[in-house]
Parts: sequence; structure tokens; C-alpha cells
Amino acid sequence: MILSLAAAAAMTSGGGDGLNSSSALELISSSTSWGLSEELSNSSSEPAVQMTPDLQPATTAVAVQEVSPWDIALCVTGTLISCENTLVIAVLFYTPTLRAPMFVLIGSLAVADLLAGLGLILNFVFTYFVDGSLELVTLLSVGLLISAFSASVLNILAITVDRYLSLYNALTYHTERTVTFTYVMVVFIWLSCITLGLLPALGWNCLRDEAMCSICRPVTKHNAVALAVTFLLVFALMMQLYLQICKIAFRHAQQIAVQHQFLAISTTKGVSTLSVILCAFGACWLPFAMYSIVADSSYPAIYTYATVLPATCCSVINPVIYAFRNPDIQKSLWMACCGCVPSNISLRPRASSDV
Repeated sequence: MILSLAAAAAMTSGGGDGLNSSSALELISSSTSWGLSEELSNSSSEPAVQMTPDLQPATTAVAVQEVSPWDIALCVTGTLISCENTLVIAVLFYTPTLRAPMFVLIGSLAVADLLAGLGLILNFVFTYFVDGSLELVTLLSVGLLISAFSASVLNILAITVDRYLSLYNALTYHTERTVTFTYVMVVFIWLSCITLGLLPALGWNCLRDEAMCSICRPVTKHNAVALAVTFLLVFALMMQLYLQICKIAFRHAQQIAVQHQFLAISTTKGVSTLSVILCAFGACWLPFAMYSIVADSSYPAIYTYATVLPATCCSVINPVIYAFRNPDIQKSLWMACCGCVPSNISLRPRASSDV
């Protein structure tokens, strides 16, 4: 454009021959066309330069996102938990004879563990297939996991209380009062756990202040410590109840050991089973509870995964300990699968005090 302006000034001055005038005209036309083509090329190239940075990072972010092996393990664990507890719920639902308070508590535990398994699966889906920056998605996922695992722990405590009452009040246990007390316990457990799960969505979260986050975002450090301390109190209460169960069982065994020697042997076996149940529960949950107290979001994520995975495995072994070992549930499973009951399964009705 500068060259075309200079040529036009030369023509208006009148200093030059016809050849120079024609050359000037050619210079004007060529320079003008060059200037227009340059502007068009610039205008056409600008959008490409602006669009490339906007589009490229999004494509790259999706392409380079890697799936953590820990998340895969948690998703597989959740799938196994869901399958096991769905089977337990189906057996209890389609067997009319399994309506005693003990089976109500086992069913409530199975529902809690089923929701925990589904929560682990949904957490995996939300992390890798849904925009994780959405606050609602994060709050729903964490709330479901808190409610489900809290209900699982409290239902185990309720089963322990039921076993203790069946021994301590053996004469009055099988009454309408016991059934009412059982349903009250179940309702209280679920109302409490649903309330705990709603706390993050009601504002008790660290989405606005990452420094306050615990090892499980968006739960705050203070809330995580409160949940961990509550679990330790529940575990201590379970230990006390199982200790009382053992004392009552040994006292009963001593009273009738002369006439029925096999009862003393059975009691010893039951105490060993109780010890295994309590140790398995503690081994699954104690590492996560203790780590939640001392750690926060600044700690490496691998430590969190290493303590969360055993805690979720507790919901894998719960159906085995509390449901599949029960002869009544075993008989229902055999009848549903092959229409027969093996002879090695005890036909004696199982009481809540049996372990």
C-alpha cells in the first residue's frame, strides 16, 4: 500500500514520459492487488490461528486422560459387592419364612452394601465419563458413598446388638417388642445415614476452600475426623458387646456342660468365629479411619487408595459372614438353584445368638 501511494504521487507531479506513466499504472495495479491479497490472506488466517489453541487442548485432554488402576480396582470391587448383595436381597425378598428380626437386619445390611457398590461404580463413571468439574456430580457421588458405608457399619453394630439381646433376654427375645425395636433401629440408622450423606450438598464441603479438604474431597477435614472418631466409638462398642456375648455363652455352656458336652465345644467354636468377624471388620476399617484423622488433601493419593480399598472390601465379605453362612439362607439358595437341600446343611432353625 505504501508503494501504490508513492506511485500515485509521481503521476500527479507530471514529471515523466508515457512509458513511465504506464509503468506507474502497472505498479499501482500490481501493488494494489498485492495489498488486497495480503489483507485477505491475513483475514482468512486469523480465525485458524485463534481456533487452534481453543480446540487443541480439549482434544488433547480427552486423549491423554489415563485410568488409574486403583479406580479400576474400586470399580471391580463395587461390581462384586453389587452382585453379592443383590443375591442376598433377592433370597430374603422371595422367601416368606425369612422375616425374623435377624433377617430384617441382614436385609438392611445387604441394601447398604448394595448402595455402596453402586456408589463405587457411579464414582468411576462420574470421574471418567462425566464432567468432573460439575459440583452437583461430585456432591451426589460422595453423599451416596457416605450414606451407604455409614449404614453398612451401623447395621453391623445393630446385628451385634441383636445377638447380644438374644442371649441376654433369651426368654423375652421372640416377642412383638423385639420386632418393633428392630424396625425402630433400622429406621433410625437410615435416617441418620441419609442426613450424613446430605451434609456435603447442604454446604458442609470444601469446594470453595481446597485447604480445608480431607483425603476424600469434598469432605472437610473436620467432618472426616468426626466420622473417623464415630467409627472408632462404634468399633469399641462392638468389642464390648462381643466380649459380653462370649461371657454369657461360656456361662451357659458351663451350666450344661455335664449333660451336653458338645455344647461346650460349639461355644468355643462360636467364640473363635466371633473373633474372626471382629478382626476382619477392624482390619478393613481401622487403617482408613486412622489415616483420615492424621492426613489431609496434601498427602499422596496412593495412601488414600491403599486405605480405602480394604474398607470397601468389608462390604465384599459381609454377605459371606452374615448371610451365606446362615443355614436358612443356604437352604433358600439351594432350593432356588437346584430345587434340593444337601444333607450336610443343618435343618435346625438358626437363632440370632448363633454365630
